[in-house]
Amino acid sequence: MNKLSTAALSGLLAAGLLLPSCTKDAVQPTTTNSPAAAPTTSNAVAVNGVMMQAFYWDVPQSNPAGTWWQNLGSKAAELKAAGITALWIPPAYKGGSATDVGYGVYDRYDLGEFNQKGTVATRYGTISQLQGAITALHGQGIQVYEDMVMNHLTFADNQELANNQYNVYTSFTYPGRNNTYSSYKWHWYNFSATQQAPNNGWYQWAAYDFQPYANNDAYDNLLGSEIRYADVNNANETITWGNWITTKLGLDGYRLDATKHIQTAYVNRWLDNVKGTRFAVSEAWFRNLGDLNNYAAATGGRTSLFDVPLHYTFQDMSNGNGAWDMRGLQFAGFTEANGALSVSFVDNHDTDHPGALYSPVTNLKMLAYAYILTREKGYPCVFYKDYYNYGLGAQIKKLIDIRRANAYGTANEYTSINDADVYAYSRAGDATHPGLLVMLNDGSTGRSKSITTPFKSVTLTDKTGNSTATVTTNASGVGTFPVNARSYSVWVPGTGSTTPPPTGTTTAVSFNVTYSGTVSGQDVYVLGSTAQLGAWNTANAIKLSGAAYPVWKGTINLTSGTSVQYKYIRKDAAGNVLYEGGTNRTFTPSGTSQTRTETWQ
Repeated sequence: MNKLSTAALSGLLAAGLLLPSCTKDAVQPTTTNSPAAAPTTSNAVAVNGVMMQAFYWDVPQSNPAGTWWQNLGSKAAELKAAGITALWIPPAYKGGSATDVGYGVYDRYDLGEFNQKGTVATRYGTISQLQGAITALHGQGIQVYEDMVMNHLTFADNQELANNQYNVYTSFTYPGRNNTYSSYKWHWYNFSATQQAPNNGWYQWAAYDFQPYANNDAYDNLLGSEIRYADVNNANETITWGNWITTKLGLDGYRLDATKHIQTAYVNRWLDNVKGTRFAVSEAWFRNLGDLNNYAAATGGRTSLFDVPLHYTFQDMSNGNGAWDMRGLQFAGFTEANGALSVSFVDNHDTDHPGALYSPVTNLKMLAYAYILTREKGYPCVFYKDYYNYGLGAQIKKLIDIRRANAYGTANEYTSINDADVYAYSRAGDATHPGLLVMLNDGSTGRSKSITTPFKSVTLTDKTGNSTATVTTNASGVGTFPVNARSYSVWVPGTGSTTPPPTGTTTAVSFNVTYSGTVSGQDVYVLGSTAQLGAWNTANAIKLSGAAYPVWKGTINLTSGTSVQYKYIRKDAAGNVLYEGGTNRTFTPSGTSQTRTETWQ
C-alpha cells in the first residue's frame, strides 16, 4: 500500500510489510492533583451520541474542499446536523511517504509540519489544516478522537548493526525535525525485533514484552520495528508524546490501534497517565467474545472496546443474505455483554479493505445500522464510507434522528416473537421521550407480527418511512406490526417527533458553586464535555467570578437539548489543576435559562 520515498529505503521492509492492513487484528498534561484514570462512567460521551470513523483506506489526497483535513472541516456543520457527536480521525503524523495512510508510522511528532520522507504534508494535509478542521468541529460541538499507533515504527532514517547480528533500518533520528518538540531518538536497542528478514520474517534480538495468549491470537510483534515497552525510557517517551499531541490538537479522546499487540500493563499505564476524563476505545481484535471479555477485565474498564464479535455477526447475516437465522441478533456481542464499554460498528477501514481483516457487510447493511443505532447498549460508530461513498447517509441520518428523539428507556428482546426472518426489539421511552419498536426482516417477503409493546392504546407510525401503515395498540399494548421484505421499520408511538432540538438553540446556564479552598492566585473554573465547556481541555476551562466569594459564578450559553458532563476545577497561573471529587456532574440544558447551584464535592 505505501511506497518507499527514497531508493535508500528500498530494503527497509519486505513487500508484505507495506500495510495491506496495519490493524492486522488490526493533552491533558499530567497536572498537580489530576484525577486517576476515570471509570467508564466518566467518559465524556454525549447521551445517545454517535461516533463517525471519519476516513477509510486510501482516502483521496485531493478533494473538492482541498485536503482530507479540509474536507472534514468543511463538513462540520453538516455532521452536527446529522447528529454526529464525535469523529475518529486517522493517524495524523508522518508516515513513510506522502501517500502513507498513517499506520506506517515514522515520526509521531510531525503532524504535517516538517519536510521529511519527501513531503511536508501527511496524506491528510498540513498541521495548520488539521488544527483548522478540529477548530471547525469543536465549534459545532463535535469531539475529536485521534488514532494512536503505539506498537511500532517504520521507515527508519539509517541502517545500523543490531546486537552485532543484523544490518537493519532501526535508526530514527528525525533530521528534518531537528529536535523540535522532542529530542528522543530511537535505535535498535529500543526495539525487540524488526520485520526485515527474508520472506517477511523477523530479526529478533530481545524478548518480546509478553507471551502469546488467547490461544495465540494475541502476540507482540505485528509489523515494522517492534517497540519494547519493558524499556522504561520508551514507555515514558510514549506517555510524553500522548500528552503532547493531546494538548497540541485539543483532543477529546483516542482510538488505540492494535492493542492486543502491546503489553497490556503498558496500555493501562498509558491510559492512566494520558486519558484523564477523555474517551478512549481500543482496537483489540478478538473475534471470540470470551477473549474480548477477558481483555476488558485486564484493562480494568479504562478503555472501551470495539465490538468485533458483533461485526462478525452482521457479516454472517450479510453472507446469509436472507438464509441466516435472525434470532442470532438476540443479546448479541460485546455490546450486550458489556454495553458500558462497547463501541458497536458495522464496518470499518479494515473490514471494508482487502487485507487480513477483510469481512465486509455487503448485504442488508441498513438492518445492521438500525440495530446499533436503536440499541440501549453500546456507543455506535458510523463508517464514513457507508455514509458518503456508499450512499447510505440519508437513511443513517434518519436513524440517528430517531435515536436522539426516541431511543430511551428500558429495552426488551422479543425472544418468543422473533423467528428466522424477523427480529424485534423495543425501548420503552421515558418521561420526555416516547420510545420505539424496531423490526428487522431479512426475508424475501413482507411480514407482520403481533407484539405486546410498552405502548398502550396509542397509534404508532414508522418514522423511517419504509412503511406507510399505522398501527394502533390495545389497552394491553398489543398491536400487529408490519415490516417489508429485506427491510426495517422503527415504530414510534404518538406524534413521536424525530426532530431534535433546533440547531443553534442555546440555554444561558448560570453556574454557582460554593468553594472556599483557594488562596491568592487560584481561581475556580468549570470544565466539561462540550466545546462550550472546554472539551475537557483544562487550558480552555471557563473561569468563574469570585466576586461573591466563597460562591464562584459564571453564565455560559450551552446547546439546548444536548446532555453535558462537567466538573469544577481549581487552577493557578502556572496551570496547576485540582479537580473536585466525585463523579462527573451531568445535566441537559433546556429552556432559555437555567441555574446550577452547587457545592464543591
